[in-house]
Amino acid sequence: MADVKKGEGLVYKNHPLRRVDNLIYYGSMADKYIVMFQILETKKEQDMNVATRVSVQLQLTDPDLKSRDRVVKKSEKSSLYAAMDVGSIWLERALAGKL
Repeated sequence: MADVKKGEGLVYKNHPLRRVDNLIYYGSMADKYIVMFQILETKKEQDMNVATRVSVQLQLTDPDLKSRDRVVKKSEKSSLYAAMDVGSIWLERALAGKL
């Protein structure tokens, strides 16, 4: 597993987080698995958009596979917090070989 150093962007539970529009990638492409979160719906809370529907997918990082064949597990959650909770557990188990 790749070690994450300080100053390399956002890190959650020692794995990097990268955001591209409504997609959040959790984990390192150097590892065998990553988690992809896709924000499907948001609602306005005061002056911020809050995710109300989030898709979670545990994916293989193998570039030779088609995108639909990379998906190992998937789920849908009602908040980003719940999605991050499930995604971090899936990633830890997958990287430990306990799938």
